[in-house]
Amino acid sequence: MLRTLGVNLIKCRRPITADSFVSNYCRISSKTIQSKTAVSTKRISEMTTIDKSNYLLPNNQRFVELDSSQAFNNLTKQEKLYAHYLSQAAWNGGLIVLMQTSPESPRIFSLLHRIFVGEPLEKLRESALKAGVTEDDFQAFLVYAGGLFANSGNYKGFGDTKFIPNLSKESFESIVKASKAYENDTTHITKLWQNTQNAIYSLTPRLTSLGLADKGITTYFSSNCTEADSNLVNDWMKTKRLEAYICRTFKTVADDGLSLFTVHLASVQTTSKSQLTLDKEKYKGAYFQVTRGDYSPLLKIVNENLAKAQQYAANDNERNMLKHYINSFNEGDLEEHKEGSRFWIKDKGPIIETYQGFIETYRDPSGQRGEFEGFVSMVNKEMSKKFGILVDGAERFIKLLPWGEDLEKDTFLRPDFTSLDVLTFSGSGIPAGINIPNYDEIRQNEGFKNVSLGNVIPAAYKEAIIPFLSEADKRLLEKYRVAAFELQVGLHELLGHGSGKLLRQNADGSFNFDQKKVKNPLTGKLIESWYSEGETYDSKFTTLGSAFEECRAEAVGLYLSLEPEILKIFGLEGQEAEDVTYVNWLSLLWNGAAKATEMYQPSTKTWLQAHARARFVLMRLLELEGNGMLTITESEPGKNLLVTLQKDRLATDGKKIIGDFLVKLQTIKATGDAAGGEHLFEKYSRLDGVWSRWRDIVMLHKQPRNIFVQPNTIHKDDSAELKRYPASAEGMVASWVERFPRAGVDDVLEQLAEADGKYFTELQTLAAA
Repeated sequence: MLRTLGVNLIKCRRPITADSFVSNYCRISSKTIQSKTAVSTKRISEMTTIDKSNYLLPNNQRFVELDSSQAFNNLTKQEKLYAHYLSQAAWNGGLIVLMQTSPESPRIFSLLHRIFVGEPLEKLRESALKAGVTEDDFQAFLVYAGGLFANSGNYKGFGDTKFIPNLSKESFESIVKASKAYENDTTHITKLWQNTQNAIYSLTPRLTSLGLADKGITTYFSSNCTEADSNLVNDWMKTKRLEAYICRTFKTVADDGLSLFTVHLASVQTTSKSQLTLDKEKYKGAYFQVTRGDYSPLLKIVNENLAKAQQYAANDNERNMLKHYINSFNEGDLEEHKEGSRFWIKDKGPIIETYQGFIETYRDPSGQRGEFEGFVSMVNKEMSKKFGILVDGAERFIKLLPWGEDLEKDTFLRPDFTSLDVLTFSGSGIPAGINIPNYDEIRQNEGFKNVSLGNVIPAAYKEAIIPFLSEADKRLLEKYRVAAFELQVGLHELLGHGSGKLLRQNADGSFNFDQKKVKNPLTGKLIESWYSEGETYDSKFTTLGSAFEECRAEAVGLYLSLEPEILKIFGLEGQEAEDVTYVNWLSLLWNGAAKATEMYQPSTKTWLQAHARARFVLMRLLELEGNGMLTITESEPGKNLLVTLQKDRLATDGKKIIGDFLVKLQTIKATGDAAGGEHLFEKYSRLDGVWSRWRDIVMLHKQPRNIFVQPNTIHKDDSAELKRYPASAEGMVASWVERFPRAGVDDVLEQLAEADGKYFTELQTLAAA
């Protein structure tokens, strides 16, 4: 999936992200950046050991509107109501992500939401200024709230690093105490502030990023779980043929002193049920059990809205899809969600497209547990026509890929591929493209869908500037970046994530390949490893899986963007086609050099984002193996870099290097060779030598990603209306107040956070230190 632009743009089998091109820079000079850093440092004087500017959203943070009004207004009344109730389900389900991000996120949301619901924003501003708060500090308060709402927590959806308010704790408290919410319920608001203030502001090293054990924080596991615990849980779940998409794992101590791991399923129902929950059993010196009822009250609201949406569905596929989603969320039954996904695949070319559930596994440190995500969107017919032609030629284009037919699927499962205007996207970030479902057995044997989220790309590129390139290359990017990214989304999603076979031994002992004939292209020997029954790509590749697959899909996009027939589908011929291809390569490699290392944490030597690591690997591959085809130089010592790509070598040297690398990537994936994948990625994703120093230069130019302001829908009479909001921090806050106009949702979030608290006590201690 290509995640969101400059932001981060592809949600493909995972998502595609648009900072493949530019990273939505605010229009400020390096001198301005330095001066703002100084101001920020003064504001947060209590923290002195860390460069806090890396953890702040600046007051000039850019907000952009995600406009879908034209597509929505063209819907029928029935379609509008269908989209409305799907959106209500998505937004309520999206609150689950607060629980999945950090222990404090639900309470921070509740504190901010109660304050904003309690009175008009201008009244709050007036009261805060009378209390001595400056205009700058009040703006910083709004920006922080907008960031928390957009990321569904206090860690960035792209990069998984923490962000803190750009005002002092004292000023934040003054705003809290100046609010009507504080006046009306002093005891409760005081308790919320006291329970969150340390976690909001703490930059204790472990708390600065998401990760497992000493590498960060996560709520997918209790805070006392180690990497060894994660591996043990993974092993046990394999023996039970359990997939981890809809669960979290909590470690406690049993009466006899052994560890007890509770695998807790997301569901409305909370009682035991045969075939879903499991009583306590012993495995390798520890106990394991499966329970259900995680996020129960939120999933109950999701299901209520999905049931209302069913009344307005256009056909039986949509009704059956929603029926099985409801069953899955009610029971905690992953198989029901898979069944719903099968009906989703069958629903070809719908006017309203939606997918909801525990989908992407990027933020689980072990790469297996899904974050809740829900999107609702409307078809863009013009771009969908281009993608349809690409699908028509897909079987032919897949044969151009370099790994050969033995490592390709036996039959190409023709997917639906449409361009959509996003109405609603809940979760920790908005992608530009999606290739789902992620379930291996469905993708390999039954099919999938590709979705390009067309209105995300231009919105994400608004007001972007580009460092580290020549003026000529900057002009080309400005002219062709949207066209190039649409091309990359199509190739990445359809022919990247949609290609490649997993070699597997079936339950009856048979194989899905000829053991006596198929050879490993890397060794020349017969295949020696494969996937056994119960093993999936995620369970084999765990933490490496997302970055490895994104790298494979991105490389496919580069490789096939050189094909004239494919370029012609997108209306590109002659010099323009050459320029768009060049921009596609340049933007991705530029991203690897100029942006990706922002997502690398030197202290733990870990990558915080899959797409970033993937792009850095491709950039380093061509830098190391290209014999000068791609060069990065330090144009101003300690201050600036210059990325240069030789356009005339893309179709020759570039294609060969990427082609050879694709053979390695697909062979390793097909044979389940996770160790080989780790070895390959370690070579190209190390930040050593000059790159350890060049990262500091990249960080000097770092700018915040755009925050999307999304509309709301309102059921009125026999239809639904669209409500848009200004592209500002104020507009962002207003959208969330009207999305959840009452504080009842805050009560639910606080109750859930309270119930979880016992699993994260050591994190509370760290925050208070």
